[in-house]
Order: sequence, then structure tokens, then C-alpha cells
Amino acid sequence: MGKKRIVKSEEKTASTDAGAKKTSLVKKKLERGVLHVQSTYNNTMLTFADEGGNAVFFSSSGALGFKGAKKGTPFAAAKVGEMLGEKAKAIGVKEVTVVVKGVGAGRESAIRGFISKGIGLLKIKDITPVPHNGPRPPKPRRV
Repeated sequence: MGKKRIVKSEEKTASTDAGAKKTSLVKKKLERGVLHVQSTYNNTMLTFADEGGNAVFFSSSGALGFKGAKKGTPFAAAKVGEMLGEKAKAIGVKEVTVVVKGVGAGRESAIRGFISKGIGLLKIKDITPVPHNGPRPPKPRRV
């Protein structure tokens, strides 16, 4: 197999540890943000972004531990909304604009879960894509 490695331990000074802790505790403070809700039949994904469109937090039903058909339920979407609401409240968010995309069951309940944490709602915008005519249909079958 190989040579045995000898690891030399180095002592860390107290000043470097204190500096690292201070930088990790500093968080971004936001007053307003945009909550993107993408709701499909199988899952509900929420992204919280600042007004410039830069994502700050993201979570989904699957990330919370729901599996299979339970990911698409309104209950799972509400839990995701509550979790993101707590995170947003921690960085000082007071008002939010919601952008909804998709036709899943968790559209409304995700917003309700997010708002339940005491964050104000400015407006809700639905950007679900709707086909105007769709693709060309297949040719008739020749037998």
C-alpha cells in the first residue's frame, strides 16, 4: 500500500479563531425580496431571491425528506414555505413579492406557509407557461 503519512499538528492562535467566527456570523440584511414558487405535480420548489434576482435561499419538498407522491402534496409545500419563512425572517425580510409557476397542488399552501411567519405580501404574479397552439400533431397512421 503506501508510505504512512505523518501529520504534523499546528497550534491555532486565538486571534484567528475569533476572526473566523465574526465573518461567519455576518449575514445579508434584506427588507424586501421575491419568492419564486415552482409547483409541479410531483414536487414543490421555493426560491427566495433579493430584488435583483440573486437567489438567497432555496428548498423543496424533497429536500425536507418527503419521498414519492408525498412531495407533491399541499402539506409538504406548506412545510417548505414555513421553513423558508423562518430563514427570511432571520435576515430581516418584511415584505415579499411572490412569483408562481406551475400547476401543482402546492401553489397556494406554499405561499400561506411562508406568510404565516409574519412577512407582508405585496403582490402575487402567475407566470405559468400556457401553450397557444402546441406542437404539430402526428401524421395519421397508414395501415
